[in-house]
Amino acid sequence: MIDAALTDDLYEKLLILRTTDAKGDPVERERRTTINHAMKSCRRAWNVCARRNPGKLPLVNPFAKMGLRSSDRETPTATYDELMAFRTKAVEMGLSSLATAALIGWEWLQRETDIFATFDVSHYRPKERANMVRVVDEKTKQSGWVPLFDDDGAALYPELMAELDAIKRDRIGGLMLCRDWGNRGPWPTWPKPDTPDFTHMSRKVKEVIRAAGLRDELSFASFRHGGFTETGDAELTDREIMAQGRKATIKTLPKYVKRTTRQIVSGTKKRRASRTKDGHLSE
Repeated sequence: MIDAALTDDLYEKLLILRTTDAKGDPVERERRTTINHAMKSCRRAWNVCARRNPGKLPLVNPFAKMGLRSSDRETPTATYDELMAFRTKAVEMGLSSLATAALIGWEWLQRETDIFATFDVSHYRPKERANMVRVVDEKTKQSGWVPLFDDDGAALYPELMAELDAIKRDRIGGLMLCRDWGNRGPWPTWPKPDTPDFTHMSRKVKEVIRAAGLRDELSFASFRHGGFTETGDAELTDREIMAQGRKATIKTLPKYVKRTTRQIVSGTKKRRASRTKDGHLSE
């Protein structure tokens, strides 16, 4: 019989994922957000089944009132060197789309949903805006056109643009980033409409991270967080960070500050200059 005691025990057993690192040493990782979503899905499923089959299920939903709390674990932040190591290893493993995706997360500060499930070929350098890319943030519903060149015609994202230009040459439409094998289908799956699942992508990312000998706690989100950290290290102003990260709420940056393409260009130049200063690039 499924009761509250059983669901609580199930939650505790699923909460900690036990694996091994590249050296074979045991590693424990809490996955509270994932398990919280699973418990909420079970609660929803129980309610639906009970409503459609009156009298066949206990009146009390054992997945209700579990006292779920959000994870307070901070997302580990990748360094620029770790980004480069990940990209190099991904290409070596025949997963160049993941290498490009990591750079998108770093440069344009986008989440996996925006990169793998939203970024369309038509968003990148369309005929009517040949020198821009449309960057979408599904979570905040913010979007905008980001310039790819400065006023002198110099490319702002030369490495990323070279990779995206190469992809677009062979792609008529559809998602920009697809799997690197077989029929090159989308990285996510859609078990529910409008709810992409990135389980397979996350596993592949972890394979690359371990193969590259990087910290095991890193995830795909670490590259976006690394990009945000770089904006601070490069001493971007609040307005420039707001423009680059498409932030518009008082929780993150001052409210009602106008975002302009000039701020994006200025911020991007500062970030690239910061890398050069640290010896990452030669220009």
